[in-house]
Amino acid sequence: MGTTRSRVGLLIGVLAAVNSMTGQAPEKVPQVTAPTSTNRPTPPTRDPNTPGFVTAKELPDGSVPPLDADGNFVIGPTHPPAFEMVVHEGVPRGAVHTFTMSSADSRIFPGIARDSGTFGTVSSTDPATLVVTTSHSAPYARTVAVYVPAQYVPGTIAPFIVGADGPDQSLFTALDNLIAEKRVPAMIAISIGNGSGDAQGSERGLEYDTMSGRYAEFVETEVLPLVERQYNVKLTRDPEGRATMGGSSGGSAAFIMAWYHPELYHRVLAYSITAVNQQWPHSAETPHGAWEFHERLIPNSPVKPIRVWMEVGDRDFLNPNVMRDDMHDWVVASESMAKVLGAKGYHYQFVFARNAGHVDRNVRQQTLPEALEWLWNGYAIEGSKSAPAARR
Repeated sequence: MGTTRSRVGLLIGVLAAVNSMTGQAPEKVPQVTAPTSTNRPTPPTRDPNTPGFVTAKELPDGSVPPLDADGNFVIGPTHPPAFEMVVHEGVPRGAVHTFTMSSADSRIFPGIARDSGTFGTVSSTDPATLVVTTSHSAPYARTVAVYVPAQYVPGTIAPFIVGADGPDQSLFTALDNLIAEKRVPAMIAISIGNGSGDAQGSERGLEYDTMSGRYAEFVETEVLPLVERQYNVKLTRDPEGRATMGGSSGGSAAFIMAWYHPELYHRVLAYSITAVNQQWPHSAETPHGAWEFHERLIPNSPVKPIRVWMEVGDRDFLNPNVMRDDMHDWVVASESMAKVLGAKGYHYQFVFARNAGHVDRNVRQQTLPEALEWLWNGYAIEGSKSAPAARR
């Protein structure tokens, strides 16, 4: 697998997908220089009380939302790190194993990349479509880190969480402390590196921003079997015992996995979710990419058994690339997600963080333990004093 022929086949398939969506050959347009931090507009500081935003409870500075409540919360402006985000003497530490996956071994993602220094051009006929002509097949290698808690009994069935953009050592530290205190189940964490690049035309963009079950299927068929075989663990097939997490496009991937495969995942944790128009190639079914979640999909679909924790910063991204389609505001996207999730009756927590940027490190250090504990409410924890019925 992974021969030159298969990689060329992917490129042909991608171009064919674009052709079939548009009914014509891709536009022959010049590519623009990839955006950098110096030419991106500085995001304005948004007010959580802006008309049209969800009504949210302002919490005392330095605190996090309560574990027994759903809804919308405002935190900050300071973000002290949680006690659980530091290694503590005497707390059992899980084992962390790493291995590498090659594009040559993947049937689902044999690899693409966008030429360095290029990005794309907005379609002359549709401002919501980005035309990328410099994306082509290319190999990659990704690192996968597997956290196995000290409390795991080899060969027994365990719950787990799948994380994007790994490896994520801070997640493993939080789990050490939370598991030791029986505040979350003794779960395995699979922290998967992306296939490189970013945004439209890249492997990471293809994996995380595609509105389909493809990435979940990649994890299910190509990653999890390796984890089970190599580390003598058994991963639960019960979707109540499976969670996803990520930040930015990794956050959209986490939600996409559960949305398209609710029979696999019921719990989602997302920082600065890229619920915006970032999908490439264009899809006739979801022409606005992940913006469709709050624009159409969630409001018009039956409620799915998904529990969602998500966060956005008051200085989060706004139009970070050449597209000016009114579908690239991360704050508006997150506010809209909270609005439609609430309207449909989902169990969710939405955190609006003051004095915070995109996937803000300080906010994550403050909130991740609470987010994980809230996320796993309702799941039985062996040895816990709290009865499952008391945990929502």
